[in-house]
Amino acid sequence: MKRILFLWLFLGLVNFANGQTATPITQDSLQRSIMVLEKRVFEIENNLYSSQKQLKNGILIATLGYTVTIIGGQLLGTRPALGETLLYVGGGIGITGTVVLVRGFNKISLGPPKKVY
Repeated sequence: MKRILFLWLFLGLVNFANGQTATPITQDSLQRSIMVLEKRVFEIENNLYSSQKQLKNGILIATLGYTVTIIGGQLLGTRPALGETLLYVGGGIGITGTVVLVRGFNKISLGPPKKVY
């Protein structure tokens, strides 16, 4: 009986010593956290919207450029001067479209996440 009483008392003291107290979260800190999260979500949505337009333009420009390059390659046999010109012009337009695409992807890339406290 003494052992049971001693064990009960020991467990009660250990539980009391290790007990965690809940720290109340203030309304201001919750509102501040929500405002920070809303700001970050707005920035992300804004980056996605602006990059979407740029990505579409980049795809269109690159497709046009590489189409002109293919047409220039086809004309090399019948009209070599025009075909060569179209190859260079189409390649330049295609590279420009690729650069626009890369810039659009860089807008999406936000970098490592920021810690919010």
